[in-house]
Amino acid sequence: MDSGHVAAADHAAPQTSVPEDPHFGKATGGKVGMWIFIAQDGMSFGGLLFAYGILRSAATEWPVPSDILGISLTAIATFILICSSLSMVFAVAAAEERNQEGLVRWLMVTIFGGLLFLGVQVWEYTHLVHAGIGFAECTWEGETVNSLFGSTFYSVTGFHGMHVTAGVIYLCCILRGAMKGKYTQGGTSSSPVELVGLFWHFVDLVWILVFTFIYLL
Repeated sequence: MDSGHVAAADHAAPQTSVPEDPHFGKATGGKVGMWIFIAQDGMSFGGLLFAYGILRSAATEWPVPSDILGISLTAIATFILICSSLSMVFAVAAAEERNQEGLVRWLMVTIFGGLLFLGVQVWEYTHLVHAGIGFAECTWEGETVNSLFGSTFYSVTGFHGMHVTAGVIYLCCILRGAMKGKYTQGGTSSSPVELVGLFWHFVDLVWILVFTFIYLL
C-alpha cells in the first residue's frame, strides 16, 4: 500500500481524543490501603451494632440507657472528638501548605482532644463499675438488670476506645515526624498526614453512630 492510500485511510477514520481525567491515578497505594482497612473495620463496627440491636430487641427487660449512662458528659466528649476531627483537617491543610509550625500545632490539638475523650471514657467506666454495672453481672441501685446491657456496652464502646487509643499513638508517631519536617517538603510528603487524618475521621464518625445507638436510643 502506497503513502497515498495510507493518508486516505487516516483521513477516512479520524481518531477522536478522549479528555483525560484529572483525578485518574492520583490515589497513592497508602490511601487505597487505608480505604480498604476502613471498609473492613467499618464492617466490624457494623457487626457489633447489629448484634447489639438484636440482643436488645430480643430481651424482655432492658434498662433505659439514659437512666444509667452519663449522657451529658458523654455528649461533651463527643463534641470534643468532633472538634479534634476539625483540627485534623487544619493539620492536613498545614502539611499541604508546607507550614511545619501549623502542622505541629494542629496535630497536638488533635492528640489532646483524643486524650480528653479517653479520659472521659475511663472516668465513665470507673463510675459504672463502682455503681454495679459489670461485664458479666449488672446491678443498678440494688436491683439486678440484664447482664447483656453491661456486656454489649463495654464491648462496643471498648472496641471504639481501642481505636481512639491506636489513633492517638498513630498521631504521636506522625507528630514526631512533623517536628523533623518530614511532611512539609511538598509533593507527596504530606501523604502520611492525610492517611492518619482518614483514620481519625473514621473513628470520629463511628463514635457518632455508637453514641446514637448505645446512649440515645
